Order: sequence, then structure tokens, then C-alpha cells
Amino acid sequence: MTIPIEPVEVPPVVRELAADATVDAVWLNGIGGRTFRLGDDRFVKWQPFNAETSMIDEVIRLEWAGRHTRVPRVLEVGSDHTHEWLVTAALPGASAVDPRWIADPATAVRAVGEGLRALHDALPVDECPFWWDVPNRIRDAEARGILVPESLRTPPADDVLVVCHGDACCPNTLLDDDGRWTAHVDLGSLGVADRWADIAVASMSTEWNYGPGWEDALIDAYGIAPDRDRLTYYRGLWNAT
Repeated sequence: MTIPIEPVEVPPVVRELAADATVDAVWLNGIGGRTFRLGDDRFVKWQPFNAETSMIDEVIRLEWAGRHTRVPRVLEVGSDHTHEWLVTAALPGASAVDPRWIADPATAVRAVGEGLRALHDALPVDECPFWWDVPNRIRDAEARGILVPESLRTPPADDVLVVCHGDACCPNTLLDDDGRWTAHVDLGSLGVADRWADIAVASMSTEWNYGPGWEDALIDAYGIAPDRDRLTYYRGLWNAT
């Protein structure tokens, strides 16, 4: 995901959804998807159909997770013959990679780590109908034509099973003005897995967003010591799939 620095074409359906509201592009992703803010109170995610995620999958997960923690409230979901879109109500706070927090990585990284731990503690594993464990991730990748290396086919033994975010990169945590986490967004892959599947990606993403040296700070904020073997494995799985 990247913050657009040049003008972004607004799809006609997004213009229609906006009505009289202003339209501002806020995110671009690697599959051609775009996220727009509509006025002050809504966001719309628009993307081409793809084999990895779908808006319907995200809607189902948001509605489930929203019973236990703060996530976006779904307002509308739709599609045409090539693209799909999801409209959600805006939440208080700004992304952990808002320019303000890029300039204050210590605060942002701490909030992301604390927020991830709070998410894992809040979501009930025994009630979760979704899975993001290694066998399911490998099956999903291979269904998309990705050859997963043999070295990744035998994961470390599970440490603690939690309901993982599924894309715990720093931009998907929101912070309030005081630098405390407030909510999580982009939960289209949410599901049960070992907690290191999320921790590995969240800590790895600190370097992409804030520069080197912040990985262990996030893990410390989560409340545990780094497990180098699990970090290496789950980062490799993320990159491979």
C-alpha cells in the first residue's frame, strides 16, 4: 500500500457514491485498488476482482470482528463485471503512517504493537469461523498459481493461537491525537493462526514505513520477547504468498 503523491483517477462509481461530497485518494495497493475518502464521514475501497481477497470476505469479517473490537462499520458493498467496492463509515483517528506519525515513529510503533496485542486479546478464538493458518495460506497461494518453497511447508509449532488481523502492517492501525491506538482497518484476511504470523508482518513493516531499527520496539510494545525463528519463518511465508 502506498500514499498517492500524484492525482489519481476517480472511477465513475466512486463519483456516484460520493454524490456532493469531496473525493480524496488516500491509498493505492499493488493490485490496482484505490481507497478514497468521501467527505468527512466515509471511505470507499475500490479494486478489480482478484483471487486473493474479496469485499464480501471483508464484510463478513468486519461484521464478526465488530462485535468484539473497533473496526469500520459497513455501509454498502457492490460490484460490476470487473470491479468491487466497499463503503465504510469513517472512524476517529489517523493511520499510523500519517505524516504526523512518520515524524514520531517511537509513538506510532508503540501504538501499533499495543493495538495488535489488544486485538489478539479481544477476538475470541473459539468463536471465530475464519482461518489464516499455514495450510490454508499455502492452499490459497497455490490456487493462485504461486509455488510455495518446500522450506516453508513445515511451520514452527504454534506458540499461541489467536484471531490474526491478516494484514497487520502499520498503516492498518489508527491512532488518536495522543498517539494511542483506536481501531484496525483492512481485515479481509482475518482468521485464526499463530500470533507470530501477525507479529512478524507488523514488525517487518516498521522498516518500510519508519526506517530500520523499530522492529523489536513493536514486539516489546506487544509484550513479548522476539522469537527469531518464528519471525524468520512467518516473514518468509508472507513474502512467498
